[in-house]
Amino acid sequence: MRLRLVVNGEVREVDDVWEGESLLYVLRERLELPGSKNACEQGECGSCSVYVDGSLVCSCLVLAGQAEGREVVTVEGISDGDDLHPVQRAFVDAGAVQCGFCTPGFVVATHDLLRRNPDPDEADIREALAGNLCRCTGYEKILDAVRLAARGATG
Repeated sequence: MRLRLVVNGEVREVDDVWEGESLLYVLRERLELPGSKNACEQGECGSCSVYVDGSLVCSCLVLAGQAEGREVVTVEGISDGDDLHPVQRAFVDAGAVQCGFCTPGFVVATHDLLRRNPDPDEADIREALAGNLCRCTGYEKILDAVRLAARGATG
């Protein structure tokens, strides 16, 4: 099957896509966008989070064919060229990156939260990140990064 979709603002086509192939596989292996990580393949960890038509999804749970004609934004597409998005910058500045495996999913989830709610309280932050797992940290630096990004989003 041929897949045609818009990824990070660019029309992309992929040939010979198997019907059971995940969007995550297409993004990483066929379109060479390694930001979304393959961890659980069950939608439990959030490491593969992307936007599909503006909705946050776990790309491991989306069949590639379901993305036909849709708009996908990955962690790579959140930045402005070589300039980091303020959420990405906040993760760096807060030291919220340890091994970095979960970071793209947290960045996309944080971006989504602040897009919907630029001034989240602690409960909002924790709820928005509840679908993302980190094996290295105690989450405090990640929460600091979200708070830092929120301060930037609200001035």
